[in-house]
Amino acid sequence: MIRKEMIAMLLAGGQGSRLGVLTSKLAKPAVPFGGKYKIIDFPLSNCINSGIDTVGVLTQYQPLRLNRHIGIGIPWDLDRNIGGVTVLPPYETSNNSEWYTGTANAVYQNYEYMEYYNPEYVLILSGDHIYKMDYEVMLEYHKQKNADITIATIQVPMEDAKRYGIVITDKTERIVDFEEKPEQPRSNKASMGIYIFKWKVLKEALSSMSKQTACDFGKHIIPYCFKSGKRIYSYSYNGYWKDVGTLESYWKANMELIDLVPEFNLYEEFWKIYTKSDIIPPQYISSDAKVARSIVGEGTEVRGTVYNSVIGVGVIIEEGCEIRDSIIMSHTVIKKGSKINKAIIAENCTIGEQVEIGFLEEIDNLVAPHIYNSGLATIGEFSVIPDKVKIGKNIAISGITEPDDYVNGVLESGETLIKAGEK
Repeated sequence: MIRKEMIAMLLAGGQGSRLGVLTSKLAKPAVPFGGKYKIIDFPLSNCINSGIDTVGVLTQYQPLRLNRHIGIGIPWDLDRNIGGVTVLPPYETSNNSEWYTGTANAVYQNYEYMEYYNPEYVLILSGDHIYKMDYEVMLEYHKQKNADITIATIQVPMEDAKRYGIVITDKTERIVDFEEKPEQPRSNKASMGIYIFKWKVLKEALSSMSKQTACDFGKHIIPYCFKSGKRIYSYSYNGYWKDVGTLESYWKANMELIDLVPEFNLYEEFWKIYTKSDIIPPQYISSDAKVARSIVGEGTEVRGTVYNSVIGVGVIIEEGCEIRDSIIMSHTVIKKGSKINKAIIAENCTIGEQVEIGFLEEIDNLVAPHIYNSGLATIGEFSVIPDKVKIGKNIAISGITEPDDYVNGVLESGETLIKAGEK
């Protein structure tokens, strides 16, 4: 048995269904962000920057590319003989073969991994948030309070509080009540889904709640510990933190990177964000191109106009193109004369010549208005858009489409075009 002061359990198995076609074949933590990174790079970088060198990554939904991205942890200096990063998918035992059914259930199924390191503390993290946090500072706070559990919290607008787990604290920051997504919240202090547990407290709680269906930290473990009289404290976080679980929040978080004074700074020397990078040539901006207030990835060729956009790695933007307020992910080709406005275009897409995206009158999406909204046009990975078609707002497209898929050359706002089974 190896002794570690604190290990991290990083929950990265979520489907991310609110991201629509972006996650139809991709785990949410593996979705690109900021032109260069994956969402999971942020908690992984926080771990190594905080001195945490033992991280278990719990995967489940569409894990292939996420596993490939993590590898043995070299980009984050987590390729260690003792500790490092370990991918922990569901597995079959002699008397159990179930999937992870909840956040706490996933951690419970990896009890032996945690017990092997015999930590004093266990840090529970989500793999789908954008933020920078020094977990070592949070651990010192946890020790000072002699807490059994410390929950990282952030102030949210009161009108948004019902979307979160809400805590009520006394003057010492000890939590005196906890409400999971309350209809009428009594506080706007929201749980960030980041917890530090004393290992002995976590062991007891997981064992006691092991028969609970879809056992979850926010719904079951924290309330159980609260009722058991455990010392639970709130750790107030005042920095940048974004849950990019919806297309609108994902788009906004990317656009905030290119503000004149970005609230979230990717360029800080003292707190770097690490990622797996391919060896590719530098970007090329032609003499006729215009690029303003944008992030442009390595290996990208720009021969058109790009304004207020985030462009990934290896993208080709041909002559006469105009890209505005959009996210174009890696290895996508935008052909001559196409105009794209407020769109999210996933990796490895081909947009034909003289295509117009995002310019028609805005109409609610007819199939999934709760997903495809805010005037965004969303195109899934490996999609193909034929020449000279017009595509509206609040739309979703996935697959290899053909001219016959567009009535009179148009996909009206609010429509959904999914070519099942195609890449």
